[in-house]
Amino acid sequence: MPFSYHNKQDKESSWRERWGVKFRWTPQHLTPTDLQPMIHTYDTLATEAAEHLDYMSSRFSDVGFSGEGNGTTQAEERPRRDLYELLQQCAANDHDTGRLWKEINTVPDWVDWEQIERGQRVFYRYGGPTITALTFMSLLGGMGSGRTVETLNRTGGFSADVVRRRLLETLQHTLHVTQDLESIKPGGDGFVDSVRVRLLHAAVRRRVLQIAAVNPSYYNVESLGIPINDLDCVGTINTFSATVIWMGLPRQGIWLRKQEITDYLALWRYVAYLMGAPHEWMSTPASARRMMESLLVAEIQPTAVSATLANNIISGLQCQPPTYASRQFMCAMTYWLNGRELSEALEIEHPSMYYSVLLARKALHKVLLHDKSQGGLGYTARFNLKFIPSLDRPSTVRGSVPPESRKNNNTKSSSSVERTALVTLLASAALFGASAWCCVRVGKWVISWAGSSGNAKRFL
Repeated sequence: MPFSYHNKQDKESSWRERWGVKFRWTPQHLTPTDLQPMIHTYDTLATEAAEHLDYMSSRFSDVGFSGEGNGTTQAEERPRRDLYELLQQCAANDHDTGRLWKEINTVPDWVDWEQIERGQRVFYRYGGPTITALTFMSLLGGMGSGRTVETLNRTGGFSADVVRRRLLETLQHTLHVTQDLESIKPGGDGFVDSVRVRLLHAAVRRRVLQIAAVNPSYYNVESLGIPINDLDCVGTINTFSATVIWMGLPRQGIWLRKQEITDYLALWRYVAYLMGAPHEWMSTPASARRMMESLLVAEIQPTAVSATLANNIISGLQCQPPTYASRQFMCAMTYWLNGRELSEALEIEHPSMYYSVLLARKALHKVLLHDKSQGGLGYTARFNLKFIPSLDRPSTVRGSVPPESRKNNNTKSSSSVERTALVTLLASAALFGASAWCCVRVGKWVISWAGSSGNAKRFL
């Protein structure tokens, strides 16, 4: 569908409210018209390098970047070459891959490793609430960007039967980025993952544009912009950083200190640099917050596709280990973190009062990634091009609950996270009730004691 970037915002300071967020709009904020050029700019360096890697990967019988897509979604059907290793091998003998290799291994002057390490500690200091915010606000709520989801819709990676694995890969990347300082430095797991994702974005971008060149109705470049453009990348980094800081954590009762905010932004600014995304807007907390608020105004415009992908996330996660959370519980979580207005626009069903109350004392759990029996991913993600845009699959359908989820739903009467939340709620209610009863009893005794004539004289 076409998207309009007509500027309806003025440059005067005023209070605005968008999707449940109230903020002061200033002349320094970016209007939709200000942001519009960014949908036609993108990471040209990685794209040029990907062209050479495309040729090299075909020599190893991989799934080529420019090969004809057939709707394949399984990584195991053909062997794949590790794109990061291929980039490393080609960098010395090819100009384009050499430029990319040099850039990612050049540490910018603004990087302070001690600050980056402090930013990693912020993530784990508030690990449970942060992962909750990333899942239900940044990823699920982020589907409200109706223009951006048009690219996701064409990859098939957010269909109900594979979305859980897709989200676990994203979580694995996040944990590698925040694991420790060596992990984010050149050669570390977080560093390598970020470069792999950058190459994956280049692969998807090239594939969608190739199909659109043959069949323009497949993807409207004029109105939607280049697939995975600079504004898309800014929006993605924003959901992992500023959105968590000023929306996700505060809605769970957590407000970061000024130093924590600065450190956490510094970490994700470096990740943005590695992934080829614009990052100057993260240089100060004030500019980062203005970008977040500007994106709320310009980009969050939910569509039917937004609703499909958001509901697929819930369908793919419900009744799955390690929490076995029910659909109603996750719907309640979505309403709690994203608000009623956005949740309804994403066509998330209203949760019952029971599940809404449970969230008053929600318990947080650590997600296990590498133990598949406990709901983990079961492998280390290489971020290869598994979900290939194709004319055979022009869009993602809203899926039903995967078979394993239905099985878990039948075998488990309630999830561990819901049982824990219920027990905590009942215990809190009992403690509150007992405290109130004691206060009433003490109050009555004091009144009775003070009302007696002898004790009343003592008061005088």
